[in-house]
Amino acid sequence: MRLRYFRYSAIGVFTLLACVMAGSASAQPWKQVKWAKDGQTFYQQENNGITAYNAKDGGQTAKITPAQLTPKGGTPIQIEDFSYTPDEKKWLIYTKAQKVWRYKTRGDYWMLDIASGKLMQLGKGLPASSLMFAKFSPDGQKVAYVSGHNLYVEDLLTGKVKALTTDGTRRLINGTFDWAYEEEFDCRDGFRWSPDSRSIAYWQIDARKIRDFLMIDNTDSLYAYTIPVEYPKAGESPSSCRVGVVNVTTARTTWLQVPGDAQQHYITRVEWNPATKGLILQQLNRKQNQSILYTADALTGKTKELYKESDSAWIDIRSRWNSELTGWDWTNSGKSFIWVSEKDGWRHLYSVDMTGKETLLTPGQYDIINLLRIDEAHNQAYVLASPDNATQQYLYKVSLDGKGTLERVSPVVEQGTHEYEISPTAEYALHSFSNHYYQPHSEMVYLPAHKDAEKSRIAHDLMTSRFAVRQEFFQVTTADGVTMDGWMARPTNFDSTKKYPVVFYVYGEPAAATAKDEYGAGRSFIYNGDMAADGYIYISMDNRGTPLPKGRAWRKAIYRKVGQVNMQDQANAAVELFKRHAYLDTSRVAVWGWSGGGGMTLNLLFRYPKIYKTGIAIAAVGSLFTYDNIYQERYMGLPQENRQDYIDGSPVTYTKGLVGNLLYIHGTGDDNVHYQNAELLQNELIRNGKQFQFMSYPNRTHSISEGAGTFQHLSALYTNYLKQHCPPGAR
Repeated sequence: MRLRYFRYSAIGVFTLLACVMAGSASAQPWKQVKWAKDGQTFYQQENNGITAYNAKDGGQTAKITPAQLTPKGGTPIQIEDFSYTPDEKKWLIYTKAQKVWRYKTRGDYWMLDIASGKLMQLGKGLPASSLMFAKFSPDGQKVAYVSGHNLYVEDLLTGKVKALTTDGTRRLINGTFDWAYEEEFDCRDGFRWSPDSRSIAYWQIDARKIRDFLMIDNTDSLYAYTIPVEYPKAGESPSSCRVGVVNVTTARTTWLQVPGDAQQHYITRVEWNPATKGLILQQLNRKQNQSILYTADALTGKTKELYKESDSAWIDIRSRWNSELTGWDWTNSGKSFIWVSEKDGWRHLYSVDMTGKETLLTPGQYDIINLLRIDEAHNQAYVLASPDNATQQYLYKVSLDGKGTLERVSPVVEQGTHEYEISPTAEYALHSFSNHYYQPHSEMVYLPAHKDAEKSRIAHDLMTSRFAVRQEFFQVTTADGVTMDGWMARPTNFDSTKKYPVVFYVYGEPAAATAKDEYGAGRSFIYNGDMAADGYIYISMDNRGTPLPKGRAWRKAIYRKVGQVNMQDQANAAVELFKRHAYLDTSRVAVWGWSGGGGMTLNLLFRYPKIYKTGIAIAAVGSLFTYDNIYQERYMGLPQENRQDYIDGSPVTYTKGLVGNLLYIHGTGDDNVHYQNAELLQNELIRNGKQFQFMSYPNRTHSISEGAGTFQHLSALYTNYLKQHCPPGAR
């Protein structure tokens, strides 16, 4: 139930070096920096070609020109993404991409041979824009990809295409994943080449026992039709999962013998060990509170338990802190690896060898936010952390022997949120920075000293420029002793002797935090106009359970209490703010949120009517029973065992409490939080005689972004309702 409508997307992605050097950052989420193996050069798509940039001096050369990407008699291929062999002699160009639920992971692929200039389309004979996750074999002689739920391999010399699986259907999925795995584990690319290029390990998801949820399309034809989505709701068994190793010559698969009921556990990661011919995988039990790492023999399929841990709440997998799920963090040429665990109460790095022996690398009462790069040559790793301020994020380095201390690399003057794309040799990094008043800017830095940062535009601006800052970051401690971080954006020409309406922006669940010190804080992306100029005070606070670097106890206080702990924290914090600031007009208080934040809005409005007078809930979960099992069971347990927790956390339980004004908005084509939630909630409101305003957007998904004029309409609806029921301006 992740927050699907982001304020700004610049942090965490890098664009062309021209933009890097100019100090702007804006890119599509699937386009990442491509570093060359030597760590001195990186590549970016530019002007329908690919440009190489020298990290040391910023020099640029055309690596691939549009002419090289023009088929005979055709027009240049429009680049969506690209990859290449380690020797950079062959390139894969991704184009004509289509969405698969969230991202454009299905399209066409072309292969360019630099030496010969040969340009060939892959997958001829397969449907257009049907290829997924194409990648070269390590020897560069073949390419594997998924099409139509089957795995294929193509010989680049002969052009021969071979099906490695033939049983794939919408419900029996080879080499990729079903809706729930993709949404909640970020599992999309479901196959891995062996180091010797002779075989491929792949997931097979069997969703044949999973019930379809039927979405109804009433607008695209004269007669309505249904769109089925295999969607296991909370309490329903997951899809069955297994991993096979297929020989690319014989197309014979050997299935790994992973212990347990395949429909009562998850396999979240699989990779090859570079030191052996075997594999390593991670298995989670259904409750996701036990993780077991297994090694596997690719020839026999036999597995052996290597490393096991458990938690009284849940165990996060890599995708919870790192968007790049593929790859294992190997050290010592595959004889050991870096693992992340919260077992001592904080998220720390551990070194684990292939006997299962572990060594703590980052002792102390602080969290690692993310592991960015292992630099074995200098016996160190680069991580993101923020021991002193949970709203911010900085680069640190730590030794790989566990004997050193955390050492900050990000410049002291740059207080805010930092992101880095570090080169393979850890000599350079593309660095992006923003805070609540400084727009995202990027630059090249030299590691480990962050060399030349003092001369960068970022550091120079922060030290010499004056910024008009409307936002204030604060901490508030509730009556029951919970200290929360938040921001407050005050109106233009603020006068503390007057009273102003308050708008709270909430999310409050383990999937996202809202009160971070980054650009966008204090700005409403959905408001049609300037909230500050119109005279609103805008506030957001992060309660217990949000994914902040405040330790395991903070993050997991919400276990089995979604819809309870987070509501209590938000309401109590609001009361403390009202006591602290007389200029907050308690007669004009609104709350709004999207997705999990929409559900939170409903709960706050229904259960704390003396605090919140107006609510705008978008794509909200009305009943916790309706959401997918991977997310909901992770944070709430199994409803078969603790059903009352689900009831106590669901907004539909509290509709009798509605006193104020409610605007509820939902897209009928929402495959994530189903439109079913809207109708369940409406039924309860109607049954209890409650008046409210409702807006449905036909066939719009969870983002409510499809179709001409949609966002403009949504923005106007939101703004007009807010102004009508929570009037702006000082009094």
